[in-house]
Amino acid sequence: MARIIDGKAVAAGVTARVAEEARRLKADGRRAPGLAVVIVGDDPASHAYVGAKGRMAKECGFHSVQHTLPADTKQSDLLQLVESLNADPEIDGILVQLPLPKHLNAEAIIQAISPHKDVDGLHVVNAGKLATGDLATGLLPCTPAGAMELVRTVHGSDLSGLHAVVVGRSNLFGKPMGQLLLAANATVTMAHSRSKDLPSICRQADILVVAVGRAQMVKADWVKPDATVIDVGINRIAAPERGEGKSRLVGDVDYDAAATIAAAITPVPGGVGPMTIAMLMDNTLKAATISARASA
Repeated sequence: MARIIDGKAVAAGVTARVAEEARRLKADGRRAPGLAVVIVGDDPASHAYVGAKGRMAKECGFHSVQHTLPADTKQSDLLQLVESLNADPEIDGILVQLPLPKHLNAEAIIQAISPHKDVDGLHVVNAGKLATGDLATGLLPCTPAGAMELVRTVHGSDLSGLHAVVVGRSNLFGKPMGQLLLAANATVTMAHSRSKDLPSICRQADILVVAVGRAQMVKADWVKPDATVIDVGINRIAAPERGEGKSRLVGDVDYDAAATIAAAITPVPGGVGPMTIAMLMDNTLKAATISARASA
């Protein structure tokens, strides 16, 4: 049976380190890192995520602010808020919670955030730094960065000689995940919906990362014996065994079956999910540290 990669435990380690480094900053007479979260509208899931991010920021000792805007907020008003946060010396990180209401141009908002404060790692400047291998000064997308932390718990920092397969080529996860694996010296194959014979491609992977949004798509016979499986999917499916109308969360991998083949696997929930907020805190600390060095 596969080793279960405990994302909650790894995330707790990351946030404990971040909190300690934030305390050290303040002990040296510097201000606490500042994180601003902007949410537009009343989507319950988004508010839950934002609440969790705010609580974690305070646990890390950050200066945390939240801007809650009505669903009919104009593009110009949201851009104006972003610009004011860009200019605020107390704010190191800006996160605009996605998805935005449909009348808003999310890409324009993301690109309006200063790349130095882009703690979601989505600005084209940060994407370019990742693509060129600059992991030191760029801010990395949180979910791929978190997934890499989980890979390191199994394989360490140097993935030389290992073949990694990433299923999914989105700008939010698949592409940056492939670049992070490549930076760690893995041999990387990017697979997607147009790939021919996807199961055979997956069976080549020492490290299989799946992010496609299709519940339990990856079956046990897709998994190479003793592979490491990182399941990024979060899908809600019916669970009649729990009662009428009940549901449960599953990943993109058939967990129970794959766990009998793989050497290590992330559960859903409790795997990659907790890492996203932890890496958001890490990015905010990194942005604050870079800013402090620049102003020293």
